[in-house]
Amino acid sequence: MIVGVALGAASVSYAASLALGTLVATRRLDSSGFHWLHHALYVCTFVLAAACVAAGLLWRPLAGWLLLPVLVPFALIPFLGTRGPRHPIAGLAPAPFYLAAAVALFR
Repeated sequence: MIVGVALGAASVSYAASLALGTLVATRRLDSSGFHWLHHALYVCTFVLAAACVAAGLLWRPLAGWLLLPVLVPFALIPFLGTRGPRHPIAGLAPAPFYLAAAVALFR
C-alpha cells in the first residue's frame, strides 16, 4: 500500500513536470511569469522518486530496484543545461523505469 501511494505520487509529479517542460520547450506555454514551477516540480519529483525507491526497497524490493535508476538522470539534470538535447533526454530517460515499477508493483 505504501509503495503504491509513493509510486502514484511520484508518477503524477513526474508526468506534471514532463507536461510542463514539453509545453514550454515547444513554446505552447510561456512560463516567464512562473518559471519557478518547473523547478518546484523537478524537486518534488526527485524527492518523491527517492521516497518511492526507499519504500520499494523496504516493502516491495522488485519495484524499488526497478525505480532506482531514475535517480541518476534526476541527479544529472541540473548540470546538463536547458538548451540542446541533453535536458529532455535526461528528463525522458526515467519513463520506462516508472512503467516497469508500476507493472512489477501491481502484478
